[in-house]
Amino acid sequence: MSPHLIPPHEFSVPDHRFGYSAFRLETLQDYGGSGEDAELAAFLAGQPRPPLDPEHEQWASVLREHLRGGRIAQRVHVITEPISDYARWELTWGYAPSVEAGEDIRIVPVPEGHPWPLDVPYRDFWLFDAHELYDMHYDADGLWLGVELVTDPARIATAGHCRDAALHHAVPWGQYLQARPHLAAHLAEVTSTHRPEREESHQWRS
Repeated sequence: MSPHLIPPHEFSVPDHRFGYSAFRLETLQDYGGSGEDAELAAFLAGQPRPPLDPEHEQWASVLREHLRGGRIAQRVHVITEPISDYARWELTWGYAPSVEAGEDIRIVPVPEGHPWPLDVPYRDFWLFDAHELYDMHYDADGLWLGVELVTDPARIATAGHCRDAALHHAVPWGQYLQARPHLAAHLAEVTSTHRPEREESHQWRS
């Protein structure tokens, strides 16, 4: 029996309230139909980065609000090598504004020929406050189909274990890029077109 899916237009992470933590696991190498096609095309063509759209500006503002309130937003992306074109864009133009706003983004690198990281599932999810779980559903091309609200306590507990495993395997976003100068070079394109408000302390954002 197929799970009931909340359609994408009814699930808004920026509008979602949580008490102390939000965790996102990303495992796909390409996410289709995300509304970022024009920016991705500019990135691949070597063109200047366009200004952030209102949706991303809103997300950055929400992240800063959570940081001020002592709430943690974390994201781990498992990146297989060779790195896909989409992932090259996301790792640089996509993630930089969120990191600047306070999101703790980490990467699990999987070199070509190496196995998938232990205890990290091949699925995407959001876990809020360690007990509110949403499984993200995509088609074979990475098109977002919807979100499944998970209420089974066993699945929620498993997601917590998967979060811990992903964080164990991951390295901070900045450290990952420093080891890959060909990616880090794109960060100058981001800072030249977007200079978000900085907070005095980003203790957990590295």
